Amino acid sequence: MGFVQTVKNIWKIEDLRQRLIITIGFVAIYRFGSFVVIPGINPEQLVALQSNASTGLLSLLDMFSGGAFANASIFALGIMPYISASIVMQLLGIAVPAFQKMQREGESGRTKINQYTRYLTVAILLVQGPAYLYGAVGNAIPGGFWDWVLPSTIILAGGSMFVLWLGERITDKGIGNGISFIILIGIIARLPHSLVAEYDRLIDAPGGLILLLLELLFLAAVTAAAIMLVQGVRKVPVQYAKRIVGNKQYGGVRQYIPLKVNAANVMPIIFAQAIMFIPITLAQFSAGEGGGFWTSLMDFTSFSYNFLFAMLIIAFTYFYTAITVNPVQMAEDLKRNNGFIPGVKPGKRTAEYIDTIMSRITLPGSIFLAIVAILPAFAGLMGVNSQFAQFFGGTSLLILVGVVLDTLQQIESHLLMRHYDGFLKSGAKIKGRTGSVAAY
Repeated sequence: MGFVQTVKNIWKIEDLRQRLIITIGFVAIYRFGSFVVIPGINPEQLVALQSNASTGLLSLLDMFSGGAFANASIFALGIMPYISASIVMQLLGIAVPAFQKMQREGESGRTKINQYTRYLTVAILLVQGPAYLYGAVGNAIPGGFWDWVLPSTIILAGGSMFVLWLGERITDKGIGNGISFIILIGIIARLPHSLVAEYDRLIDAPGGLILLLLELLFLAAVTAAAIMLVQGVRKVPVQYAKRIVGNKQYGGVRQYIPLKVNAANVMPIIFAQAIMFIPITLAQFSAGEGGGFWTSLMDFTSFSYNFLFAMLIIAFTYFYTAITVNPVQMAEDLKRNNGFIPGVKPGKRTAEYIDTIMSRITLPGSIFLAIVAILPAFAGLMGVNSQFAQFFGGTSLLILVGVVLDTLQQIESHLLMRHYDGFLKSGAKIKGRTGSVAAY
């Protein structure tokens, strides 16, 4: 009854109701577009593409696009080119002084960076478009470069930019972070099909239903671990000094700074996954030629792929934590509000102390994130269907958990602001990813 009442409360709030309806409408447009096939595609080749995209790293790429990749849809390239462009721009913001200056210019600087990110996204799309057409469609290309490949590339680029526009409209007028929500919808869209495929695999095997039940229990345990990873914090005690102004006393209380174990949230895994998709693009240009290490990077169960993936996740966790958590600013804020960490001098020493704590908790957090990320490989080696194995941790599960918690937190904030009960009547609040950037 509590959940039903919460849904009724959500519907009573006009602004929240409109935001939910707008979000559902944009999601419906996105799902419809994922089934609109590029003009001229041979239906027989489309069946072969869907078969190839059901296994290996292509299945993960297909999951991010919500099935649009395997459908040879106008949305086949999805949102990942924009993620790749964002990675490059953030790296330039650290290495190139001109971009560092733009970052310090406030809103005008962010506008310029966003504009450059879009330009770079278009450039990436113009490279990935022909790679997708030659690699995925292959011999079924119905025409030459000028009369079919180039127009189809423009269609793919336009479709991907339209998906980006949908995500931004969801952010502005809907609920949640739009780009993250687009990725989430793609993942959820593949879950029923993956579950049915795993059921078909086990239904005739001895003890198949028991095995399926055990897999679901393990999936629930991994999901719980992912939630702990997203929500885990380390509390640092802070003492506020007494101040007497007139007849009133201020301060004299002890509070805590909640430092997140995984301050970067799911961004490292999204960035690392975007880089791991590069071999697919290059392989499509080279018709899949190459061997050894190169070929292993296209198999998500291989040691080379998972080792490199894990190392990238750990590196990006430190990188993203460094640009989202500013110990110097936190120390200055404490000093300005007459606060201090007991036993630590205010100012520089406080900043160094916070930085040391963040470094200590980021290491186990990044390792745990990497372990959860490569669990699908172990599930695949245990015989689990490759599509269903992607949900045993990895990018899909962490994004799903992070975005769902973030969206529920936003809905709950609307409810509490209007004096309605949230999702948890005990008084506890849903902990999303507040205090850090969303997963694009």
